[in-house]
Amino acid sequence: MISTQRVHLLLVLCVLFWSGNFILGRFVNTQIEPLELAFFRWFFVILLSLPILFFLDIKKILKILKENFLLLSFLAIIGISLFNTILYIALQTTSATNALLINSIIPILILVISFFVLKKNITSRQILGIVLSTIGVVFLVLKGDFLNILNISFTKGDLWILVSSILWATYSVAVKFKPKALSHIEFFLIIVYLGFIYLLPWYLLQGYSFAHELNLVKQNWYFFLYVSLFASILSFYFWHIGIDRISAERTGQFTHLMPIFGSILAFIFLGETLELYHILGAILIASGIYLSLFMKKT
Repeated sequence: MISTQRVHLLLVLCVLFWSGNFILGRFVNTQIEPLELAFFRWFFVILLSLPILFFLDIKKILKILKENFLLLSFLAIIGISLFNTILYIALQTTSATNALLINSIIPILILVISFFVLKKNITSRQILGIVLSTIGVVFLVLKGDFLNILNISFTKGDLWILVSSILWATYSVAVKFKPKALSHIEFFLIIVYLGFIYLLPWYLLQGYSFAHELNLVKQNWYFFLYVSLFASILSFYFWHIGIDRISAERTGQFTHLMPIFGSILAFIFLGETLELYHILGAILIASGIYLSLFMKKT
């Protein structure tokens, strides 16, 4: 069994890869349409995962799929077909600031949904941890000046970000009901294949030409490879391990690391400077996550 410390490390890597996905989704929004990015993301996941099928008990998987078809379809639709597609749609019209601010409500949503669905008690330490890290996110995104929130204007993309956050929080809680007989990789492959099937008609209805799509893949294959391997296969696997080992509520807290990683990536790749507010925001976020991870059992 994976140690708790290793689970924490895997979740840090998971959120780091997803931070890159946010930046990439915003960067290529004029070159690749949201549905194309979502479609080829999962298409490449399927291609990369094909060799794994030879090592799995397909008969067992199909039997479990048949017995739990509605549940697995629900998880596939919200976690695969809709979540990232809606996120990419949102990143066409919203700013990175707004996206990170709205995305920071995911831990709160997970906590609330867990309370109603899983009957999980909400402790004062959980609340304090989430409040602290949320303040840290807001402080960092607003560049250390809360008055900057007065200059924020909202677009329809912000509504899509909110929808995607609700979908991901719901998925993170509902995944606790996945069939116990499925391993993490078996479960992931089932929902990817189902999610891709449900996404396919939506993609085909757009009427893209084969020549155009082939050229798109040739020009942007490295983008698709990144979102498929790092932001999909590895990140989803790490996220599921986190939910399984330390609960959805604690796992959700790691999403607050996204603006920190965003700042670091901007420093490395865009030459942006690191300011004092980055450090203060990171301290608040880290303090909140620490309280959530090491809270006392109730």
